Amino acid sequence: MAVLITGIGELTTNDAELGKLRDAAVVVDGEAIAWVGPAADAPDADERIDVDGRAVLPGWVDSHTHLVFAGDRTAEFEARMAGKAYSAGGIAVTVNATRAASDEELAANLRRHVDEAAKQGTTCLETKTGYGLNVEDEVRSARIAAAVADEVTFLGAHLVPPGADAESYVDLVCGDMLDAVAPLVRWADVFCETGAFDEAQSGRVLKAARERGLGLRVHGNQLGEGPGVRLAVELGAASVDHCTYLSEADLEALAASETVATLLPACDLSTRQPLAPARRLLDAGATVALASNANPGSSYTTSMAFCVTTAVLQMRMTIDEAVWSATAGGARALRRDDVGFVRPGARADLQVLEAPSTTHLAYRPGVPLTAAVWRRGELLTCGFAAKR
Repeated sequence: MAVLITGIGELTTNDAELGKLRDAAVVVDGEAIAWVGPAADAPDADERIDVDGRAVLPGWVDSHTHLVFAGDRTAEFEARMAGKAYSAGGIAVTVNATRAASDEELAANLRRHVDEAAKQGTTCLETKTGYGLNVEDEVRSARIAAAVADEVTFLGAHLVPPGADAESYVDLVCGDMLDAVAPLVRWADVFCETGAFDEAQSGRVLKAARERGLGLRVHGNQLGEGPGVRLAVELGAASVDHCTYLSEADLEALAASETVATLLPACDLSTRQPLAPARRLLDAGATVALASNANPGSSYTTSMAFCVTTAVLQMRMTIDEAVWSATAGGARALRRDDVGFVRPGARADLQVLEAPSTTHLAYRPGVPLTAAVWRRGELLTCGFAAKR
């Protein structure tokens, strides 16, 4: 059934030819967008919904989350807010809880968070394994994630499990663990950071994943300057995520590559790190994405709008740059062109704001502005009386 969405005050398409449209309309047919243009030229459809001057934009594309988990790390957060330095070791707390949880508990928790994100406009979501850290629990994490998320990433190289030898564990990740998980995922990631995996170990993991046909992602440069960005660019990773501390060489490498710099501002705030240098990256010519890094330890939020607001108010991104980075930028980080855009042929993932323009995302910080969400052409939620 074709649905005409009309009365759009401002339509953000992220399409170079269409641009940003005023008094616009969109036709959704099944799971795809069939037509985009001025409301006055809109074709007939089976159903008509008038959004009465509200802004419409693509659904958020959250390209970095860790949502297959169990347990709670509130105490760790409280300690960090009291001045205790962040370290990667807190991941072990979640690993223990995740291993102890049933499949049903993990799946229910994942669905709860994905639904929570969808109500806030997130229509395409990546999530990772990485709280299992053994073959059995990494495989079941991947299987559970694949049933719910749009994109799944293997992150067996999240942390060396307590009591394990680092080199022996990397052997396991590159061998039996990758063999078992690879059929269930599209991507592989590694936490290339002090306290996690060094450059040589990270390179081994990424090369082994590439040999099995997986795309590459990297956690890098979160706690200080390091080899993460360089390694990601050299190996052609789709994205390097965090990018909190960047040298001039890192900026130049990212600008000259197709590797997306995915920034995670909610994590920077939660860990009391400096915010990533978004302005420097953009001015250098790098491609930037924004993502939530939703996880129980260092960034427990599914709000992409919060990330956009922070990017504008504190990271010197313009509204248009931040919205693009949280939609088309996330799609670029996932090497997708069917989401993050409003144009014919794209997946019908849309959100309506309770506002006349995207500017209100930063102009009214903290106000929940998502009024309606379509995902794959299905109206998931609508908080206003739609004129039909």
